[in-house]
Amino acid sequence: MAKCAYCEKALVFGNQVSHSHRRSNRPWKPNLKRVKAIVDGSPKHVYVCTRCLRSGKVTRAV
Repeated sequence: MAKCAYCEKALVFGNQVSHSHRRSNRPWKPNLKRVKAIVDGSPKHVYVCTRCLRSGKVTRAV
């Protein structure tokens, strides 16, 4: 699974707890988008989470 190129947010695991309180493993996946961004002065395709996109950490290439 990919991770965010800016904040390094990635897949994490935890417990899914049922109503009877039985536990099983469950993944939490980040909301990643593959965007064309300016990286080191040139446009490049990178995976970026939507929070970094929304906050303006990423300069998108046209």
